[in-house]
Amino acid sequence: MVLGNYRKIVSARSTIPEVLKKSQDGGIVSTIFIYGLENRLLDGVIVSDNGGNFYTIPKVATTPEEVLEAAGTKYSISPNISVLKKAAREYGCEKIGVVGTPCQIRATRKLIKYPVGFRHIADKIALLIGIFCMENFPYEGLKIIVEELCGVKMDDVVKLDIGKGKFWVYTRWGETKAIKLKETHAFESSACHICTDYTAELADISTGSVGSPDGWSTVIIRTEKGEEIFNKMVEEGYFKIKPIEEVKPGLGLVEKLAKTKKDKNSKEIEHRKVLGII
Repeated sequence: MVLGNYRKIVSARSTIPEVLKKSQDGGIVSTIFIYGLENRLLDGVIVSDNGGNFYTIPKVATTPEEVLEAAGTKYSISPNISVLKKAAREYGCEKIGVVGTPCQIRATRKLIKYPVGFRHIADKIALLIGIFCMENFPYEGLKIIVEELCGVKMDDVVKLDIGKGKFWVYTRWGETKAIKLKETHAFESSACHICTDYTAELADISTGSVGSPDGWSTVIIRTEKGEEIFNKMVEEGYFKIKPIEEVKPGLGLVEKLAKTKKDKNSKEIEHRKVLGII
């Protein structure tokens, strides 16, 4: 299956106004984490915070306010898994929520199964939320894209986005700059080119904007745990949802991108094997 195992897929949008003001699209991750903290399903969550000018810093958030501060996609690499031990040992968290890119979710599943170096921590991971990801950028590469290719100072950026084949930069002056994605490929992390997972197939819940209308997110519910919490949130009015079959551009686009990543990067893996560098 090109999208991995799942129980159901919907298009969803948060109903929390404060989340929608700061969210990238439908506010799925922030809303789930806020709900989890408020209802004691989670006592700490690992998020990617903005350390200034979209420089990403992994952060342990223990309140809804801290989750809101970190809302929004940053598009540069954040080593979220590096603060797992901190969440358990320094913050005393017993039920940890983690959001990450597909590679980070895969790494977390591995450490849960084989907790070498993570004894007494793996069993504290309570929920994994994965983000759709085709590629990511080291911060210096992101800075070149924004400042040199788009002509915008990092100080003036309020939002970054990838969609419709372009990299978008939104400024505090109300201006929007965009370049074609093919211009950004040279600045991607080289490790992204051997990742074959687009939709975070090992998460409890995966989400991304692709496939859903503007302001909404596609949500892939994969596990019993993920389904239980998501259904409760819908019942309690935290999300508006629509069947994925009834929205545009629809699930076909998600499947197309997922297959493209698998096919293209599988070839790169074989190429690197031939060269002896993998």
